[in-house]
Amino acid sequence: MSSETYAIRVEDVSKCFHTYDKPIDRLKRSVVPRLQQWVGDAPTSYGKEFWALRNISFEVKRGETVGIVGRNGSGKSTLLQIICGTLTPTSGTVQTHGRVAALLELGSGFNPEFTGRENVFLNGALLGLTREEIDARFDAIAAFADIGEFIEQPVKHYSSGMAVRLAFAVQAQVDPDILIVDEALSVGDARFQAKCFERLRQLKENGTSILLVTHASEQVVTHCDRAVLLDRSRVEMLGKPRPIINRYLDLLFGREKQATPPPEDKTAPLKQAEGVPVMNVEEGDHFLTRPGYNPHEYRWGDGSATLLDYHLRSGGRDFPAQVTSGETIELWLRFRFNRRVINPILGLTLKTKEGVTLYGTNSQLQSCGAIAKLGEADSTAKAKLTFNACLGSGDYFISLGLASQVGDSIVPHDRRYDVIHLCVAPTPQMLGLVDLAGAINVESVS
Repeated sequence: MSSETYAIRVEDVSKCFHTYDKPIDRLKRSVVPRLQQWVGDAPTSYGKEFWALRNISFEVKRGETVGIVGRNGSGKSTLLQIICGTLTPTSGTVQTHGRVAALLELGSGFNPEFTGRENVFLNGALLGLTREEIDARFDAIAAFADIGEFIEQPVKHYSSGMAVRLAFAVQAQVDPDILIVDEALSVGDARFQAKCFERLRQLKENGTSILLVTHASEQVVTHCDRAVLLDRSRVEMLGKPRPIINRYLDLLFGREKQATPPPEDKTAPLKQAEGVPVMNVEEGDHFLTRPGYNPHEYRWGDGSATLLDYHLRSGGRDFPAQVTSGETIELWLRFRFNRRVINPILGLTLKTKEGVTLYGTNSQLQSCGAIAKLGEADSTAKAKLTFNACLGSGDYFISLGLASQVGDSIVPHDRRYDVIHLCVAPTPQMLGLVDLAGAINVESVS
């Protein structure tokens, strides 16, 4: 890929830090091995190596927004510092093309003794702007930051929100070729975040390449073209945002994906209760046979429990091709415990096709005590989940999961992301995603 089509190229980048048990070991490491080599002795090793990054490679095209996600300690901030040039990689190369603006840490680049105005000119100069160019942009920067008279006060008196407002305003209003944002927007309030993302959209349309590091998974799905998942200092996945975020959430809240299939279902059929839809009691996964099943679901878990079958009902219809906004959805599930599970948790999440979570709940949040009595090995059970589909017209996906909690950790047994496709019929009386049952009353006052 030529430099005309990419803004950032990271090739086989690794970064090693050294840690020391005693401060004196740092000095010994810089002196003793050289003396030992000079006299012909084998050099002594001091301290321990910590590899923050290992063999990282990816590219960012011009005008592309790429999200970087990963658990704490995965190397995200180290990678951004290397891309910005504030850290040198141990090995590998990074190429950037154009002016780079970065928000790596709250207030980074600000002199706390200077006023906001003085810091605007200081940061602008560091970004390569002349005083005349900064003068021409100052009013737009001050208006975007919207901190009022504090622009003339020393930054040391700013709140964290005010500091990030001014920092983002400077970086975003200088029209950079590359903008790097590391969690800074999480400090601002909702209105400021909305303004920031609108500015990011404008920059992207103007050809700016954006690297966005955030723990807010929905921001990645909504605003990014691609995503990079870092884990244990390496690239775990690279590609479209939704599967990357699915895998990230798996790593964040669960355990590694288990490839071992669950044991065969050898339990006897359940007795049919009145009003309960018939579900398949034969062995195997019967989700695949149901209308509305999404064959592109993302499924994983340790196999201690298995979601076997489902039945969806709405408006007195079974497995409707479309549901009407406002109708009650009844979702029956059949599941099996292949091994003993203590305090099982059953959960549901509803998302848009872009991956934005609209609603989520589970038996623990609902204080459902009945499920706590379940979990014996080789037992099966049924559950009924209900919710009101107060949604706008469009396509949605239901995710389901069986898990349990051990201490502070959630142990996933069978998670099925985006497993059921739900289509809501046209809603001419509203716009948007959610029906808030708004009303407009008009009266004449003449």
